[in-house]
Amino acid sequence: MKSKAAVKRIIETLKGIYPDALCSLQYEKDYELLFAVRLSAQCTDARVNQVTPALYARFPTLESFAEADPAEVGEYIRSCGFFNGKARDIVSCAQRLLNDFGGKVPGTMEELTSLPGVGRKTANLILGDIFGQEGYVCDTHCIRITGRLGITDGSKDPLQVEKQLRLTIPPEESNNFCHRMVLFGRDTCTARSPKCQGCPLAGDCGTAKASK
Repeated sequence: MKSKAAVKRIIETLKGIYPDALCSLQYEKDYELLFAVRLSAQCTDARVNQVTPALYARFPTLESFAEADPAEVGEYIRSCGFFNGKARDIVSCAQRLLNDFGGKVPGTMEELTSLPGVGRKTANLILGDIFGQEGYVCDTHCIRITGRLGITDGSKDPLQVEKQLRLTIPPEESNNFCHRMVLFGRDTCTARSPKCQGCPLAGDCGTAKASK
């Protein structure tokens, strides 16, 4: 595993490259982010952002989602893939939020993961972005890059990666660090052809050193 000094250098370098570290999913209401993350499964954030304006215009309130026909919701999100299951989850989630949480997105891991279609990755993102808590969002970019860097041991299991990141990435850095992993994974450390030559993290990356 990486030393604390190396992890700190990586964090600070990424801060310099991506100072804002914003989530790329667009939303105005807390529950809209929850639904957008559900839509992003096996789909790009860019595609989700193309779909959600019309979806949220048709169903402008949580109540309207709760009363919606999942088949109609599915037509709005068809291009996101797996639209039938996602539509059912969104409608069921809206109903649960209204019936069990007073129409508010809950703020604990246990409550969030009790919602339809919400796993730890989604819950961690909500905890970080909405509530300002620690959030270790282990998506494909984070899993791939932290493994290449040696921050984690290369495991592909999201829960194992999350556990390892909790031991190495300070809680106050976790949410923004994971957002920066996504941005870095799109720009530089891509899945198939990572740009190791000239990579700003190459000095702390065993994968980059091995590629020389």
